[in-house]
Amino acid sequence: MAQTVFGGFHVGFLLIAAVTALILVLAANTAFNGFPVLGSVLAQHSYLPRQLHTRGDRLAFSNGILFLAAAAIAAVMAFRAELTALIQLYIVGVFISFTLSQIGMVRHWTRLLRTETDPAGRRKMIRSRVVNSVGLVSTGTVLLIVLVTKFLVGAWIAIVAMGALFMLMKLIRRHYDAVNRELAEQAAAQDNEIVLPSRNHAVVLVSKLHLPTLRALAYARATRPDVLEAVTVSVDDAETRDLVHKWEESDISVPLKVIASPYREVTRPVLDYVKRVSKESPRTVVTVFIPEYVVGRWWEQLLHNQSALRLKGRLLFMPG
Repeated sequence: MAQTVFGGFHVGFLLIAAVTALILVLAANTAFNGFPVLGSVLAQHSYLPRQLHTRGDRLAFSNGILFLAAAAIAAVMAFRAELTALIQLYIVGVFISFTLSQIGMVRHWTRLLRTETDPAGRRKMIRSRVVNSVGLVSTGTVLLIVLVTKFLVGAWIAIVAMGALFMLMKLIRRHYDAVNRELAEQAAAQDNEIVLPSRNHAVVLVSKLHLPTLRALAYARATRPDVLEAVTVSVDDAETRDLVHKWEESDISVPLKVIASPYREVTRPVLDYVKRVSKESPRTVVTVFIPEYVVGRWWEQLLHNQSALRLKGRLLFMPG
């Protein structure tokens, strides 16, 4: 449009382009200033993930900023940076926000007028309510026109996205409410579910007799458990016999228990053994110590077996 108006006058075209870019930068900056704070408030009330309420090293809501940046990148890529398609989402979102803000202000002044007795104060509130009512009619009219004329062009996407976001927020709030109910001490006490453990059964998993195993045994002893035992899963008969021989030669006071694994699996036999111990003594807490060698570089982790990681993931969701 600017090129058509100014024709060969390139300075005018560049001026309009610069002003437009400045307006868009300010609009984007407004979103990055406002959304992290709004996301923090919603997260505080359990309508968004709690991570959005956490401040970063610079005391800003870094997770909210990163989430908004990722959403903006996804929108630009999804619409192939076509301004005519993206502007529909912007217009609908902006005028819905304007309309809702005007509705809120009208209700605000109406609520204050019910308790205000000073004539001067009432006149000021009435004047403010009239201004917000005019703004409500104006923004509501523009919103209605945009929805009617631009619905099939792309405005429907904004409506569907808002509805989906609303349902997602309801589901998140429902999840947090369910978690709070499960963690409520009063509800657990009423159901007689709070049972103090009577014993601590410590299990140290052993694959080889090396430094991590010895450190795990020392750490397990320091916790002063009622029962302490070392457990190894036999996936290779020769290696198991060698481990038992070295264990006896080392004169380690902790007994070594060998669990057979016909299918050469490590995770399942350990889980079954822990379940069996818990079932035999329901008031016994089973503590599993998993020796693990931590490498110095991330790519070195690819060269090692991840059985410890898988086992920890399975034990995490096992009660007792």
